[in-house]
Amino acid sequence: MTDKKAAPISRRNFFKKAGTAGAAIASGTTALAVASDVLEGEAYSDALKEYFQKHYRDMSKDEVKAALARIERKAKRKHGVDITVENTAPYAREDTVFGYALNISKCKGYRKCVYACVEENNLSRDPEIHYIRVLEMEKGSMDLEKSNHYFGEDPVPKAGKFYLPVQCQHCEDPPCVKACPTQATWSEPDGIVVIDYNWCIGCHYCVIACPYWARHFNWEEPVIPKEEINTETHYLGNRPRERGVMEKCTFCIQRTRKGKMPACLEACPTGARVFGNLLDPKSEIRYILENKTVFRLKEELNTEPKFWYYTD
Repeated sequence: MTDKKAAPISRRNFFKKAGTAGAAIASGTTALAVASDVLEGEAYSDALKEYFQKHYRDMSKDEVKAALARIERKAKRKHGVDITVENTAPYAREDTVFGYALNISKCKGYRKCVYACVEENNLSRDPEIHYIRVLEMEKGSMDLEKSNHYFGEDPVPKAGKFYLPVQCQHCEDPPCVKACPTQATWSEPDGIVVIDYNWCIGCHYCVIACPYWARHFNWEEPVIPKEEINTETHYLGNRPRERGVMEKCTFCIQRTRKGKMPACLEACPTGARVFGNLLDPKSEIRYILENKTVFRLKEELNTEPKFWYYTD
């Protein structure tokens, strides 16, 4: 059976129809009744299980396995492609904490990183969502509020300008985590700040709390051409998302937890990006932190970003 043309069942849509959980119980309305209005067959069964699904961190191994299978079936019904959804665990905190460094003297504003991220992480093409913003800055200025986010397709680099890519900073003390009322976002042991999309209610509190413009909201149903869908995904990363949830950079969790580099780094034509384990004294990122003049954005906020900038 296939999905009928109706809004997907989620906590958000269920509450819209039922009012509140309490009202639903009092009136005898159940998620079963709501789901039966819009779905049937296997899709209906999966929608119910998804609705009652526990928070990611509370699920047993068997429950996680079942959740991954539901996501794969749903993607097949919705997009017509076979995807794999992995659950690669974080490295132990005492062994690995991921960090990023970016050489702004090498960045030329080509934005290859932006579009590599879009393709790797199954970001919506219409409306467009970009996890990475490349800011065009006046040389000699670090006023982010006066930067140009939309410098178009004009040839770059431009005289008198430099370029500052900004994405999730994966803060050690992330304000977005503190702001989330459903605990849908948290920092993993390896330092990656993640989102459980099933528990995000789209309230925008994290957007308001984030000082780096790193949270993005799906206002419309994401549109990705079938032939462009990345079928290798992670539950906490680039799996297909629904309308109405927050998204953000995850340091390409589906890649980096398997020993690969983030897609944005591999796409950078100037070698401006460095990613690695902050706890490894032999890593390139440690060399940069110890031998270059580095800075972090808005350090006065004490969010302790794990994203550094430096120059030659």
